[in-house]
Amino acid sequence: MILIRKAVPSDAPSIVDFQLRMALETEDMKLVPEIVTKGVDAVFNDSSKGQYYVAEADGIVIASLLITYEWSDWRNCNVWWFQSVYVVPGFRRTGVFRKMYSHIRELAVLMDIAGLRLYVETKNSKAQKTYEALGMSSEHYAFYEWMRK
Repeated sequence: MILIRKAVPSDAPSIVDFQLRMALETEDMKLVPEIVTKGVDAVFNDSSKGQYYVAEADGIVIASLLITYEWSDWRNCNVWWFQSVYVVPGFRRTGVFRKMYSHIRELAVLMDIAGLRLYVETKNSKAQKTYEALGMSSEHYAFYEWMRK
């Protein structure tokens, strides 16, 4: 049975590990563990930065995601962004993310959140198909960024 819950600080080592793995898998990028650890801890220390959710199987964390907030003046409420989504390889394509997405969507409806958004690496077609299967669309916006190296 898969349990979806809000993460607690003791989940931080798993979340850090997932982020290090995801960066390597998706962008062939080696992150600095100490910086990622500080970044994850910052979320637990300041809820205005976001909130983590995890999926557990038999008491073991097998997936995590971060929800961050975007204020929409058009809607006078928040939009939630999915970030840092990671599912342990052995649990991919088994419905874990679908279950996490459904949990977050239910919370969003209860809390009067305007909508859910995410971005995905352009070559990650498996993830894109997953998001489309959940009813998400990429029709409205293109994503641009400037990132300090």
